Amino acid sequence: MGYCSGNMKYNILIKNSFLLSLSILFLWTCNPNGDMELEPNLPMNGGMPIDSISYLALGDSYTIGQGIAPPGRWPYQLGARLSNSERIIDPIDIIARTGWTTNSLIQAIDIVNPASYDLVSLLIGVNNQFQNRSFEEFQLEFDSLLNVSISIAQTKERVFVVSIPDYGVTPFGGSNRDKIAMELDAYNAFMEEQCLKQSIPFINITDISRALGDGPGALAPDDLHPSADQYKAWVDRILPVVRELIND
Repeated sequence: MGYCSGNMKYNILIKNSFLLSLSILFLWTCNPNGDMELEPNLPMNGGMPIDSISYLALGDSYTIGQGIAPPGRWPYQLGARLSNSERIIDPIDIIARTGWTTNSLIQAIDIVNPASYDLVSLLIGVNNQFQNRSFEEFQLEFDSLLNVSISIAQTKERVFVVSIPDYGVTPFGGSNRDKIAMELDAYNAFMEEQCLKQSIPFINITDISRALGDGPGALAPDDLHPSADQYKAWVDRILPVVRELIND
């Protein structure tokens, strides 16, 4: 099942890769096999470049789409659907890796030092919860990441935040489902409140993850991360919000 246009540039944006690897290798906590490939391809129309919107997705394993091929990952599905009907989204760049906490992402952004983008998304926090990091630490670092996202987009009008899905409904987290749900609800409530203060869209996909659970086709082969089909359901909810952001 394909979700992406062939005329799209997909980048996992890790510049100075050797330095970054040394700096963040110790930060991995889950599956260390996060994909970091580059797949460049310039969008063309009759041989002429098309005006496009650049998009940077910031996050962790849920943004990198651990365990599934690039076309099924939600940032790429989102870009493909927008490019097919609205505006060309190109390039789509990602700064994310499995196991990253808010602090890991901050360090990676500092190293990569990304240029400005027309659209920026942020989905982070599950590994703070999983590693039993301080909630106060998460609050401070999420606020920092939100401000960094605004800086990269050069306006809060082109930033959106996606909620943390509930991994307690998967076989991996099923033995501690209630605690995971309660703590992730607190994380998501804080992020939503901070976004509301700055009139930044907070898109709740947590209920989707809970409704699908570990049902048929809901999870990647690792029985932990979402499948391409689940990411499609996320994009169904994200798409209308992003349309408004890029068309304003």
